[in-house]
Amino acid sequence: MSTVSIIGSGGMAAAIASLAVKAGHTVELMARDTAKARTLADALGAGATTGTFAAIPAGDIVILAVPYTTVLDIVKHYGEKLSDKILIDITNPIKSDFSGFLTPDDSFGAQEIAKAAPADTEIVKAFNTLNAHVLAAGPVEGHPLDVFIAGDGVQAKARVSVFVESLGLRSMDAGPLSMARALEHACMLVLGLVTHAVKHTNFSIGVKLLD
Repeated sequence: MSTVSIIGSGGMAAAIASLAVKAGHTVELMARDTAKARTLADALGAGATTGTFAAIPAGDIVILAVPYTTVLDIVKHYGEKLSDKILIDITNPIKSDFSGFLTPDDSFGAQEIAKAAPADTEIVKAFNTLNAHVLAAGPVEGHPLDVFIAGDGVQAKARVSVFVESLGLRSMDAGPLSMARALEHACMLVLGLVTHAVKHTNFSIGVKLLD
């Protein structure tokens, strides 16, 4: 198993960290609110540590588990300390009233993160279509949750896929990083379903393979 660094201490950070610790990974939590990160690490137990915010992450895989509204500033703040890392972008650049996206019309969230990150980082979109409490609960009736991933680096995607599978989840490769735009729209689909059809957040979207 490996060391994975998570920037953030909210619901998604806690859900991914919990699964990772159970899978035998060492999780480094880094957040502006050091006390909150330490509290989460203490709750997770021996497999979790607290790193210094803006220091070089211990893990080769760094999960950006913060809102899109802050992620670009954080990536720029870390700067070259993210050099040669795999950055997993779980964000969704959606306006607070769900009326559209915060990104320029000709771009998307993962691409804006790639622009802000060092040139030698690999950006992989993942986890953005899952609700934190659904992810934390894990498989339902033996069926693993689907995690859609997108990225340009073949080896980076392969490493992220192995990490996802180690958590008891199913990795579904959606293609190059440009497909992250579609995954961000898929989150908008989830929000639309919550508002108009399902009326709650206790569900996930996934792929059913037909024989």
